[in-house]
Amino acid sequence: MFTEKEFDFLIIGSGLAGLYAASCAADLGRVVLVTKTDLNVSNSYYAQGGIAAVTNSDDSPDLHLKDTFEAGRGLCDFSPVNILVNEGPDRIKDLIDMGMQFDTLEGELSRGLEGGHLRRRVLHAGGDSTGKELIKFLTDKVLSNKNIEVLENQMVYKLLCQNKKCYGALTYKPSDNTNLKIIAKNTFLAMGGASAIYQRTTNPNTTVGDGIALAYAEGAEVSDMEFIQFHPSAFYSEDGNTFLISEAVRGEGAQLYNQKGERFMLNKHELAELAPRDVVARSIFEQMQTNKDEFVYLRLSHLDSEKIKKRFPTLYKKCADFGVDMCHQVPIAPAAHYMVGGIKTGLNGETNIANLYCFGELASSGVMGANRLASNSLLECLVFGKRAIIHASNQNKLNAAPKFEQDELYCNKALEEDFLNQVNAIANAMNTNLGIVRDEKSMKELTDFLNKLKTNFPFENNEYYSTRMQNLIHVCLLMTKAAIQRKESRGGHIRSDFEHENKAYIAHSIQTQNKDLFFVPIENK
Repeated sequence: MFTEKEFDFLIIGSGLAGLYAASCAADLGRVVLVTKTDLNVSNSYYAQGGIAAVTNSDDSPDLHLKDTFEAGRGLCDFSPVNILVNEGPDRIKDLIDMGMQFDTLEGELSRGLEGGHLRRRVLHAGGDSTGKELIKFLTDKVLSNKNIEVLENQMVYKLLCQNKKCYGALTYKPSDNTNLKIIAKNTFLAMGGASAIYQRTTNPNTTVGDGIALAYAEGAEVSDMEFIQFHPSAFYSEDGNTFLISEAVRGEGAQLYNQKGERFMLNKHELAELAPRDVVARSIFEQMQTNKDEFVYLRLSHLDSEKIKKRFPTLYKKCADFGVDMCHQVPIAPAAHYMVGGIKTGLNGETNIANLYCFGELASSGVMGANRLASNSLLECLVFGKRAIIHASNQNKLNAAPKFEQDELYCNKALEEDFLNQVNAIANAMNTNLGIVRDEKSMKELTDFLNKLKTNFPFENNEYYSTRMQNLIHVCLLMTKAAIQRKESRGGHIRSDFEHENKAYIAHSIQTQNKDLFFVPIENK
């Protein structure tokens, strides 16, 4: 039997986007924040590099916009990027006014440099623990706010939509087998990306694109699903354990060498190691393919070791735990890191379903283009999270929610082993067939594999593992379909059978239920 609760704002997801939005919304009504695991498990929590915003007189929003467009490879929309770079400094000020402590140097904000940025504009906290510090700070704010109720370890398995309007969601808590119906005047999806569907990833294993599957099932448009950003530098170990080696390490002067001792980025891009991520990731991949190596080296031996230890204390310790001296060199290889595409949104996080909003990594807002500029992601969470809350609070309120008839979810533990085995099989297939470099033959093989799994998995109606498997397959198929249709190489989408950019594809791919994939032009100035 469903327990039912009503709120003004339902926010799904506990990364920076969800926590900040909840803080903003708490002044405007009753808020519930739902997360599928513990409150601190999110991509934001693991973000090391920082948050990019203009906070210095030698920088400007126009320069930040230019860098974002350069990284986006022609697919950034002007209006959302313009909003991001101009409103970003105000959101940073909001955080500081709330009490957030960013790192300083001689009384000024400390600003780092990362790939694709031509100015030092990346703010950090705790050295290389920016995401963790932001999440801790906002979590304390959320938990101390009496207007916010937090529901942890709840899987949202259905959005309550009728006639293209959203009235809330249904959740299931596996630990005690309970179902909850949440009725809300406004629903906000801030559930993160999908990079954990890959075998080699920097993401927590919860980041598998649930939000895409939920919204798509109700008729939402999803955009640019072919673009997955592979972070160039994830720690390599023989046992497969990995963690992110922040872009900021290269920003401080670390250099890339292959196992022959050759520095290979100098002739790849004028910015060398600080080229945009797609260029660096592809260059590393080519080195590994050519030399039949599993990794390359990020070398720091020419840098001040004491400065490195102080700037990157968490990374230094993590490397040391694996017997690696970060001050010398670190074995690295690319890993799936960020979902560039997502649920298509407008300038206020609105979707094509009334009263349903989306922001953060889950959204395709037009900011990221074909390849996210480093450290723009946390800023996007703040800017569009606040815009969504303000927009929703100014809209006409929904009428009373209609009656939704829905069977409860249950869990059949007998399906768990088969589910986990298939999750691993999908992860390996995604890495092999839809990795950094892909082609039509391998992607069609992946499509066949996924469709066969749709037929062979022992699905049960309204069952926990069946629902998760169905969602996972749908997300992978959306990504694969978009990648097959984009017959070019651009940003995070690199095809060996179409090696160059094609002007015919300066457009966003759009997928929605019961329609063929189509492309829409980008928005120019």
